[in-house]
Amino acid sequence: MSRRMMSPAAARNRQPILDVLSVILPERARILEVASGSGEHGVHFAAARPGWEWQPSDPNPEARDSISAWREHAGLANLQAPLPLDVGGIWPAGPFDAVVAINLVHISPWEVTEALMARAAQRLREGGVLYLYGPYRRDGRHTAASNAAFDADLKARDPRWGVRDLEQVVGEAQPHGFMLEQTVEMPANNLSVVLRLHA
Repeated sequence: MSRRMMSPAAARNRQPILDVLSVILPERARILEVASGSGEHGVHFAAARPGWEWQPSDPNPEARDSISAWREHAGLANLQAPLPLDVGGIWPAGPFDAVVAINLVHISPWEVTEALMARAAQRLREGGVLYLYGPYRRDGRHTAASNAAFDADLKARDPRWGVRDLEQVVGEAQPHGFMLEQTVEMPANNLSVVLRLHA
């Protein structure tokens, strides 16, 4: 059986995410991806942008095994071996041009988002980007009925999980030096949230 895990969601959203990242990031960049999951995003992005040094990570050994298998299959020099990074733990040395977190904020306790903001601010260069992808509530309301159902499902699995208020997430980022640069409407009622670090 193949060690390479496959996610239908990753297959759907990887190109729209790459389109956004290609606009906001320079041609040459050092990027840390947290909670990389199957590894499909990283291999797609590294293949499309050879000037990006992509560093995947995940605390789950099965996910790291999948990332390693994708990396071996792709044979990309700019895709690094996965790190056993827990967002609340010790991060690799920076500086990074970007920290990327895809489908993390809603599938983790709020403390993970708090740690993400604090650690990313320490590891990004000035002007670097924290990129978040996933569903968000806006002005305290879900943007689609499907997101409301997804939120209920998440909370049934773990009451600490759930679709977050965009304003709360941005509010958590601001004391660490981040400014909301833009939000981009994405497929399936998701958002790209681009936070830029300022001195």
